[in-house]
Amino acid sequence: MSNVMRFGAAADGKADDTEAIRHAVEEGDGVLHFPPGTYRITSPIEINLSERGPLGIDGTGGTARVLMAGKGPAFRLIGTHGGTGDPASRKSNVANHQRLPTIKNIEVEGAHSEADGFELIQTMQSVFEGVMVTRCRHGIHLIERNRNVLISHCHVYFNTGAGIFLDGVNLHQINIAGSHLSYNRLGGIRIERSEVRNLQVTGNDIEYNNHRSHKTAPEPTAEIYIDTTAEGASVNEVTIASNTIQATGSPEGANIRIKEKPDASRPPGLFAISGNVIGSQENNVHLTGCYGVALSGNTIYSCESRNLLIEDSRLINVSGNTFRRHTPKYGTGVRFVDSSDITFTGCGIHDETDTGQPRLTALLELERCERINVTGSQFINGSIGVAASDCSHVTLTGNTLHDIREKPIAQHAIHFIGKGAGNLATGNTIGFTRGKSIHGDLTSNCNLTVDQ
Repeated sequence: MSNVMRFGAAADGKADDTEAIRHAVEEGDGVLHFPPGTYRITSPIEINLSERGPLGIDGTGGTARVLMAGKGPAFRLIGTHGGTGDPASRKSNVANHQRLPTIKNIEVEGAHSEADGFELIQTMQSVFEGVMVTRCRHGIHLIERNRNVLISHCHVYFNTGAGIFLDGVNLHQINIAGSHLSYNRLGGIRIERSEVRNLQVTGNDIEYNNHRSHKTAPEPTAEIYIDTTAEGASVNEVTIASNTIQATGSPEGANIRIKEKPDASRPPGLFAISGNVIGSQENNVHLTGCYGVALSGNTIYSCESRNLLIEDSRLINVSGNTFRRHTPKYGTGVRFVDSSDITFTGCGIHDETDTGQPRLTALLELERCERINVTGSQFINGSIGVAASDCSHVTLTGNTLHDIREKPIAQHAIHFIGKGAGNLATGNTIGFTRGKSIHGDLTSNCNLTVDQ
């Protein structure tokens, strides 16, 4: 292996080891080996894979630290892959010299306000395992074009930008698994201006990714932040599963925030969000302009505004989720606005306090929506169970709407107002002892048919 100390690196955290490490890249055997110590560098270690050939970076079981005291990434890996994941699309130099750059068991710490951890450009089959990036701007920064990226067992912690940042990148096939992505100011995983397919986010702990620990002004962000509103951007084929995704509240913040364009020439969608524990943000899950999303089997708790907020979206399946409020400081609830073709099935929304919601809102709110099916769900201890305004073709069947507090304070079980047609409530069980169980404003052509 290319032991960087044999090329002149001091590893004392004081001397500038930049040139020694560059010498090891140029003259070494391809495995850049860092023995235990702290390696201070002042400009990026740039590795041209087409010239260097297959490359590995090894930090000796996590005992080596690279201290980036300059602007830019500590390591910049540059390839020439312009194809897809199809083997036939690879040029021979990519297949033989550039495949599988592997970075393992090393820490990068920033010592400059514009220091980044790693930057990847046009790479093929890059692997990060056992890597820590802290006190940088962006942890792992993917730009231009990359294919088949694996990130696992990493700690991307307390950075001023995004932990893992897909930034104007064309990227297919990326797996992020078994990692801690925490306290990054602009998000744990952030995607902007990018074309992404096949993103798998599984088994991670993604927490507290906002401005609070950095003591800066708030900016809209999320633990997982996906924005495809820029021209040419799109994100499809995404699984977010079996993660713990928690935070502290921040203005316009969310645990999962997805912003798509509802009128895009290629419909957005193909998202599965399943089996996660999600909580304690302004809106826990906030979807705008989405199409074709399955949200199932999640525990989503305590919010400053809504557990789930869906706007301008269609073909959304919400099933088997638990929505709960566990402290008087926060609220609970789900809201759909200007959306259609939604099923809400087998969910439970519970207010577990005796104080009622911080504001007089329903556990499930529908505004200017159509073709909404709400079946087999529980709405417990809401100020209002289900409320709809200017909605049509809403069907409520087989639901339980109860206030089980010792001193019930609920106002209505079902409350429809405004204009609408074809709404139906049937086969529900209602247990409220105060106010009206069902309130349909028929004078506004709401056409609420009730069969309890």
